[in-house]
Amino acid sequence: MSGETPQDRADDQAQYQDQAQDQAPEVDPESRLGEALEQVDATAEPGLAEELEQEAAREQEAVVEESGQRWRDALRRATSGGWAVALGAIVLAVLAGSILIVVTDEKVQAAAPYFFARPSDTLAAVGQAVGGAYSALFQGAVYNFGADTFAQGIKPLTQTLANATPLIAAGLGVALAFRAGLFNIGGQGQMLVAATAAGWIGFGVTGLPFPLHLLVCLVAGVAAGALWAGIAGLLKARTGAHEVIVTIMLNYVAFYLLSYLLSTPGLMQAPGSAYPKTPPMQDSAVLPSLLGSEYNLDWGFVLALLAVVGVWWLLNRSSTGFAFRAVGENPQAARVAGIDVSRTTVLVMLVAGGLVGLAGAQQVLGTVTSGFSTDIDAGIGFDAITVALLGGSSPWGVLGAGILFGGFKAGGSAMQAAEGIPIEIVLVVQSLIVLFIAAPPLVRAVFRLPQPERTPLRREGRGAGRRERRRASGAQGAGEGQA
Repeated sequence: MSGETPQDRADDQAQYQDQAQDQAPEVDPESRLGEALEQVDATAEPGLAEELEQEAAREQEAVVEESGQRWRDALRRATSGGWAVALGAIVLAVLAGSILIVVTDEKVQAAAPYFFARPSDTLAAVGQAVGGAYSALFQGAVYNFGADTFAQGIKPLTQTLANATPLIAAGLGVALAFRAGLFNIGGQGQMLVAATAAGWIGFGVTGLPFPLHLLVCLVAGVAAGALWAGIAGLLKARTGAHEVIVTIMLNYVAFYLLSYLLSTPGLMQAPGSAYPKTPPMQDSAVLPSLLGSEYNLDWGFVLALLAVVGVWWLLNRSSTGFAFRAVGENPQAARVAGIDVSRTTVLVMLVAGGLVGLAGAQQVLGTVTSGFSTDIDAGIGFDAITVALLGGSSPWGVLGAGILFGGFKAGGSAMQAAEGIPIEIVLVVQSLIVLFIAAPPLVRAVFRLPQPERTPLRREGRGAGRRERRRASGAQGAGEGQA
């Protein structure tokens, strides 16, 4: 019989675990992953401990050594961020759009057959086609240099901001869900339900003064969007139903529900009208103009800016936002850290749906106040996905992406009217932006951008603490075996 005692076996097990711990990647103990590693018991839950160790190893793989040259390291860190990929995607999409403009331009087609005889004619035609197109796009989206006054010159900019308002609000809803690891594809349905609730109160409720009536409409729209998205969150949390399938199905439910309400006299259909359209909103429920009646920009843009600030604070300065991000990065680690994943999932979808609902309410209370139909969402629910992707799911990125796409929408019409270029080219550019955003390695390879780096903090003490707990656990097990 061997002379090995239970205490010797416990010491051997602790020594083996210490060797594995020395080889394990070190993680900041104050980070979410570090806290989860501190709390997990490797003896009782070896599978979860191994998964957390693998997650820490993946983080360590992305660490890049400093070269010792301050400016070079600073440039590398600056160009390794997500903003560089987004900017590169925009540049590549614009270049692809330029090629399409050249191919479809009649003057270029006329000069191309004798390119080798007179190349200057073809190059001049190419320059005029591309330059004229993007000049018209700029003047239709930012500033019209041909206007007589400054007030008329900035009208395109105000139209861009007006177009961007619902995109920003809806994009925040999609981005917030992305940060929590959820795919909110139901922006269309949430906007339709929000527009239905806000519009019904906007034209149906009488006797309320201006600020109160408008506030009630906005609250109703936000609440309707939140509850509609909350259905998907509740099903996800309780039954595990995938939110993509549920939100897409809810889009159809919302569309046909609104169609029924609009086609039924006495519900939402305008009295005496044969068309499926609501009555106009009452003046007390309309968002006031921000810069005057000659501009289309209303106070909905201010609400969208407040939403950006609010989402930023929620994600970066609140414990609720911390739980959102923790669940999005690693639900199992978040659960070990004491976060209620199911409750967080429902709450994320409620907040995300409320933000999309704000976009739907703004559509009927600011953009289309003369009555709306089933096309009130105007594709914004799906465009918001593009805005969230381009913005990197960050509030400030969504703000910039929303303004960019608002400019594309405003300038595309001007480009078509001034240069005769099909507006579909703008849609192609937007689609290519999404394509390149979805392929960061391609963008980094084209522009020779460095890989993103993450430098987890290394602090002493975590390994020692875990060693002591493992020794104590092993000694306790040995004592129980000996008893």
